[in-house]
Amino acid sequence: MPEKSIQCDKSLIVQIKISIKLLRIYLRMRTTNLKHTCKYQSIIEARFRREVKFLFIALLLLFVGTACQQEVDERTVHFPTQVEFVDQLPEKNHFWIFILAGQSNMAGRGLVEPMDTISNRRILSIDKTENWIYAKEPLHYFEPSRTGLDCGLSFANTLLNSIPADVSIGLIPCAVGGSSIEQWLGDSTYREVALMTNFREKVRFAQKHGKIKGILWHQGESNANPLSIPTYAYNLGKLFSTFRTTVQNDSLPIMIGQLGPYAEPREKQLLWDSINSIIQNFADQSINISVVNTQDLNNKGDKVHFDSKSQRMMGARFAEGFIQTGGGGPRPGAATPHPPPPAPGGPLRGPDTPPPFLKGSVSLK
Repeated sequence: MPEKSIQCDKSLIVQIKISIKLLRIYLRMRTTNLKHTCKYQSIIEARFRREVKFLFIALLLLFVGTACQQEVDERTVHFPTQVEFVDQLPEKNHFWIFILAGQSNMAGRGLVEPMDTISNRRILSIDKTENWIYAKEPLHYFEPSRTGLDCGLSFANTLLNSIPADVSIGLIPCAVGGSSIEQWLGDSTYREVALMTNFREKVRFAQKHGKIKGILWHQGESNANPLSIPTYAYNLGKLFSTFRTTVQNDSLPIMIGQLGPYAEPREKQLLWDSINSIIQNFADQSINISVVNTQDLNNKGDKVHFDSKSQRMMGARFAEGFIQTGGGGPRPGAATPHPPPPAPGGPLRGPDTPPPFLKGSVSLK
């Protein structure tokens, strides 16, 4: 509870105690028949009525405040109470780092449970001042009033079973809820985070300490509309090209999570399905890009965000997607891993035009 709220509640409780004392004095006067002789009787009775009214309102406010606080606590009640800082980092070549990017379903809105706060000495993350810590959920810290369970820790725990025993995993949170792909491309400041600037800074930081091995990406709900869908494939290619250029790895594995199957009304789900089709087509024609199936997962009741169980399942599937890419090896028959397809309306022009990201570029008119 915020400090101001605590002080307010304490003050209210003090006032209630004073009112109760005054009411007791009045009741004692009545039982001893003093009310007939006391010259201040009318004043006391008026005060009595005011105190009864105040007590009723104060107790009602206390009840409402307590109920609201219990609702807030449900989200944070299992958040870790202790941060474990890392004394010694793994050797650079044995420290595989993954960046978590996108919007709210990557930032995490699931309910954190005790199992999600058990640390593993081979799984690291960072706090908001870029101190290395042993990873516990929630990993994201950009939206403290919204953040919850994401898929990162589940991803790392699953991946540990398929990598050498001397390798540790680092998780770098970069996702910001509600962000659109255009905002990422434009380096917009959204919810006080400059999206691409923050990504680049985290890449530079990570590369000082380990090897960036992949990106976990979940985004698209903010672009599931008739205006954005026609350009989504182009923007996705452009953004992923920027990611890979920043990391300096043209075949960096990128795992993309599908949007969920639970949107309402039906018209909204059809728009989400369109984004999913674009994602799948994009991955089918690209190198080291895999799609994480979410079509059997559930929402937490808001028809937007995955619940806790689904976040854990999605994390495990992200790990499987990374393993399927061979940890960075090219998939047979994949296209040359470079920038985006032609922009809507025609091919890219100019002497610096790079080779296509996708095979068989198609006009998106």
